[in-house]
Amino acid sequence: MPSTKIDLNHNKISRLDGLDDLARTLFPQNKRQQRVFLTIFVELKWAQDQFLPTLDPIADKHNISRRTLETVRGKMRRLGIIDHVSRFNRKHGYREGWVFSRRFERSLECLAEVTERLKAPRDYSQEQKDRDAYRYL
Repeated sequence: MPSTKIDLNHNKISRLDGLDDLARTLFPQNKRQQRVFLTIFVELKWAQDQFLPTLDPIADKHNISRRTLETVRGKMRRLGIIDHVSRFNRKHGYREGWVFSRRFERSLECLAEVTERLKAPRDYSQEQKDRDAYRYL
């Protein structure tokens, strides 16, 4: 069975150019899921107010199986690319549906900030903690 692990190699990331590259990165070795990712992304991008009440019409319109749609939707939600809003959400006019989320972007920014912060040397006590860190894993 082919690996479905996301490979965030810095060379791959720097070469990302379009949606198709992003799809291949997030859904490696699975063309069907890449296609569904692109379909959901494009439909949501060009929907009015970037809001879709349901993803079911996408499956019907593009001849996608419900199972594959749910698998891809679930991964996109776990990654923080899309989010489901409830009818109690004032920001979206008390409508229930799907929207883009900023969680993925923010988490990558946070990862970059943490990496930068951890690289900066501080004092001797921190050095000793850093050197001892591998013992605790």
